[in-house]
Amino acid sequence: MMVGVLAPPPASTGRGAWRVGRRCRVSSDTDGRNRLAPSQAAGPEAPVAVLFDLDGTLVDSERANVESVVLACRALGVELDDEERRFIVGHSWNEIHARIVAKTGLTIGMDALIARAVDEKRALLAASGHHALPAAVETVTRLARRSALAIASGASRVEVRDAIEGIGIASLFRVVVGAEDYARGKPAPDPYLLAMDRLGVRAQARRCVVIEDATPGILSGRAAGARVIAVRAGNFVGYDLSPADVVVDTLAEVTDELCASLVA
Repeated sequence: MMVGVLAPPPASTGRGAWRVGRRCRVSSDTDGRNRLAPSQAAGPEAPVAVLFDLDGTLVDSERANVESVVLACRALGVELDDEERRFIVGHSWNEIHARIVAKTGLTIGMDALIARAVDEKRALLAASGHHALPAAVETVTRLARRSALAIASGASRVEVRDAIEGIGIASLFRVVVGAEDYARGKPAPDPYLLAMDRLGVRAQARRCVVIEDATPGILSGRAAGARVIAVRAGNFVGYDLSPADVVVDTLAEVTDELCASLVA
């Protein structure tokens, strides 16, 4: 069952070009605490780290995310309205749980609600599995050769692991941060600051690149001091991506040159 408020992303308006040192838009037709090992350190032009959101950025999972929470709440006797369903996209479990409890009076704890939603999501994805967004696997594989990679997600750690193992990229991330790891979710900077801390690169935040698909995550990355690339491909609810330094259509446009220009 699809969620009515989730609409397809807007069509591309043609080819543009990214420009160094200013925010711009690009269109086209196309758990651990690990520090950087010296032999794996980024080159002089590469970001010291690239930090990814998960849902809607790497995996096409936003509809399943929304539906899993809807089904979990329905089993508890609560029906989420369109506004609450839309809120699920782009926010962390911390904020989602707090909003549901405040609006519905449910007394279930966050971990228990997550567990119910995870079961629902696994059932929804049992037949189809997880789907990578365009160029996600190739882009992550390429960026991992030059920079340390992390995920800072509003999903639970179990959901993150299910997704990145499902599309075959789990081994490329040195750090995975989920909703249980911090108290304040996006747009607060906490998820990305924690990922930077666990990589040992917080002092070099301006040489980090965050890749996102929603306004709360873009604001989180900027508040953490990183440069931010927004990707349209998974932005199914039409979030405003303009606060990002650069907006691209797909991850294929997140080139080594673009990343280098942002941290130069």
